[in-house]
Amino acid sequence: MANIVAVVSSNRDVTGGGAPIFFAASEQELEQTAFLLEKILNANAHNLKNGVIILVNHL
Repeated sequence: MANIVAVVSSNRDVTGGGAPIFFAASEQELEQTAFLLEKILNANAHNLKNGVIILVNHL
């Protein structure tokens, strides 16, 4: 089972839910924020290719 621990998005219209959401102004900021959170949270980043990257803790 896996848990979504954070979401990084460049599009406010397509994100919502119970996990913390971090908004980015550009594609570069999106990737940088996801990379940093991946290391901090010890999670895996998965790019959904729609301006959203989810960080998942695989149990």
